Amino acid sequence: MTGQVRTVDGRVAGRRGQETRQKLLDCLREMLSTSPYRDVKVIDVARMAGTSPATFYQYFPDVEGAVLEIAEEMAKDADQLKELVAGKSWAGKSGPTTSEELVDGFLAFWRKNDAILRVVTLGAAEGDKRFFKIRMTVLNAVAKPLAEAVRELQAKGQADKSLDPNAVAGALVSLLASAAEHQKAFTSWGVKVKDLKPNLAPLVYLGVTGKKAPK
Repeated sequence: MTGQVRTVDGRVAGRRGQETRQKLLDCLREMLSTSPYRDVKVIDVARMAGTSPATFYQYFPDVEGAVLEIAEEMAKDADQLKELVAGKSWAGKSGPTTSEELVDGFLAFWRKNDAILRVVTLGAAEGDKRFFKIRMTVLNAVAKPLAEAVRELQAKGQADKSLDPNAVAGALVSLLASAAEHQKAFTSWGVKVKDLKPNLAPLVYLGVTGKKAPK
């Protein structure tokens, strides 16, 4: 990794510099999980990392710049979400299994990255194109293979050809994202998080195939 990481002024960061930079990102990630994004200050991140604000500014222009670094790393990890859909079968009893694995994997990814995804969603909602692009990278990791799955079923005469695959995929991913973002809120409706998968999966299966999941 040495030579691939640079400071704000363009200097190459050595091994210790890279370690300090990563520690700052780790501390920021931890703070985002316990504090509102707007309340996180450079001095607090630096203090948690055992360094100074001046050191923070060597590697990042501001808190937002560091947050974007974390968000971009998360967006790269989202590529693994494609594996939940791409090449999977929706036929017969395999279909409900595919749907369940998709819901389970998507919710798990969102829980793992909840803190940074909240910031990304906020930035996207406020019109920040950088955050919007990152959010769409995450959602497209599922939406694109889902749309392809619908097209394949239509080609085989196993799905309604009047439906727009992109619209179906977009609607389903929006459903999953909304449910994922509100996992904690479900408890106020008397719903346990563990009950989300068995209730969401049939809706996803229905959306893709146009049929009720077989028993």
